[in-house]
Formats: sequence, structure tokens, C-alpha cells
Amino acid sequence: MKKIAVFTSGGDSPGMNACIRAVVRTALHEGLAAAGICRGYQGFIDGDMYDMDHHSVSNIIQQGGTILRSARCAEFRTPEGRRKAYENLAKFGIDGIVAIGGDGTFTGAHIFMQEYPDIKFVGCPGTIDNDLAGTDYTIGYDTAINTAMDAIDKIRDTANAHDRLFFIEVMGRDAGFIAMAAGISTGAEAILVPETHTDIEGLIEKLEWGWKNKKSSSIVVVAEGDEAGGAHKIAEMVKARLNHYEIKVSILGHIQRGGRPTCMERVRASRMGVAATRALIEGKSNVMIGIVNNEIVYTPFAQCIKHQQMDSNLVEMVDLLG
Repeated sequence: MKKIAVFTSGGDSPGMNACIRAVVRTALHEGLAAAGICRGYQGFIDGDMYDMDHHSVSNIIQQGGTILRSARCAEFRTPEGRRKAYENLAKFGIDGIVAIGGDGTFTGAHIFMQEYPDIKFVGCPGTIDNDLAGTDYTIGYDTAINTAMDAIDKIRDTANAHDRLFFIEVMGRDAGFIAMAAGISTGAEAILVPETHTDIEGLIEKLEWGWKNKKSSSIVVVAEGDEAGGAHKIAEMVKARLNHYEIKVSILGHIQRGGRPTCMERVRASRMGVAATRALIEGKSNVMIGIVNNEIVYTPFAQCIKHQQMDSNLVEMVDLLG
């Protein structure tokens, strides 16, 4: 292996730059050339690639987003698009690639390697959703839950001041890990996630109990993928039954994807970037780097794209503490 490239794909997440930095500097330390591919798989097809040196990744570890940018690419899903991508990679002399992204990114890499096995891929889990099997934490999750926690703490202040009930929607696509962590850490009265059935009647009973017992505020955290609907829809159902409440809805949105990565985010992303580069050098491919119980592990792409399971103890704890 002579040249290793790195790219970011799918939704951006804090810590991606730390991972890019680790990949580039590890490759250079091992005597290999390093390259960056811009705008995800679209960069493969457009030939948007450039050589990187130590200075290319200076002073980026603390930055959110991704210096390589990201994009969705429908053309890469076609055989013709992947052929064009392969020709550009071969022209640029790339024979190993670190893919930083989520399940869509790894699915694309898995398909590509079946058609062009001479170019090897190793993945690093870059998504705030924390929904990939094969790692305790994905790159971006820790920063996202701290961002959500901070926002909900601030909303609690105004909820207390006005005796309000807030429904707060957080990101996570069809996984409830952000909602669960942010909700528990802010003392939410209820947390609604896709992994469990949302009992609207039970929620109304809990909120009514709080009203009768003169709770000064109530917070309900809603994962965007909850089967009962988003925060607005659920708030309307509750308002129809509990019209004595002053109900507000807050959608945290893409603020959860941005910002400076936390300390542990930077450490984990750096460990994963180093491990991914060394895995390519050792001949490994078609695997995602993860950290489980503080140890580096390798999970085949076909297995890591399945969601990890929600801890049932956390679900039980919400009812106990809420």
C-alpha cells in the first residue's frame, strides 16, 4: 500500500476533523502518501481529491464540521458512477481508503469493494446518532448529547419561570440514543423514543399527576423518529386533553451537529483514525473500527450497519426517575 485517502460522507458530526487528522498523520508517519477526497462519494466521481501533508491537518482537531465537506451522491449508487469513481481513484494512485460516516457510507463502500476489490476500505463511525453496531460510541455522539443537554437546561429555566410544559424534539433519525441520554441528564419527565411503544394515555396521566402535585415545569424529550410523530404532533394530542397546561414546542435541529467536539470526542476520533490507517496497512478491509469496553474492535460493514440495541435499564430508569 502506497497511498491512503480519507473522506467524510453523510451527515457531518463533531470529531470528524480529529479523525481526518489522525488518518493523515498516521499514514505519513508510516511512510505512506496521504490524500483527501472532498464532498463524500461525489468527490470520487468528480475527481475532487488532493494530496495532504502534516500542515494540511494543522489546527483542525478543535473544529466542528469537516474540512473535507460532505454530500449525498445518487450517481455513486449506479454501476456507471462507481466505474467513474474507480477510474479517478486509480488515476490518483489511491489503494486504501478510510471512510468516515454511517450506515449509508459503509453500504456504499461494501458494494464498491465487491466490484473493485483492489481498493480497500476501512470505516470509522461518524454519526451523531450512535446507531451503529460494533462500537460503544460513534464520532459526534458525545458532543451532540452535550449540546442537547445544554439547550434543554436553558429551556428548563424558562419552563420553571412560567410553569410551562415543553416538548423538545432532538435528532437521531430512527434511533433514540440522543433523546435518552439528553432526557436522563436533564431530568425530563418523559422520554419518547422509537425503540419503545409511545403510550400517549400513560404520558397524559403522568403529566396530569405532575400538574395536580404542583410541579413547576415539565419537560418531555421526543426523538424525531418516534412512531407517535414529532414533538408538534404529540404536543397537539396532549393539549387536546390537558388544556390547562401552557404547552410549548422546541425543535433543537441541526445545532446538535455543530460545535467544538468534546475532549472525549477528540480522543475517540483520534484513536479510531490511527486504528483505521494501521488496519489498512495490515491488510484489513471491509470493516469498521469501533471502541468497545475501551478496546479497538473490527466489525464487518455488513454487521455494523445494523442498529445497536437500546439498553432496557435506561428505559426503566426513565420511569423511575421521571
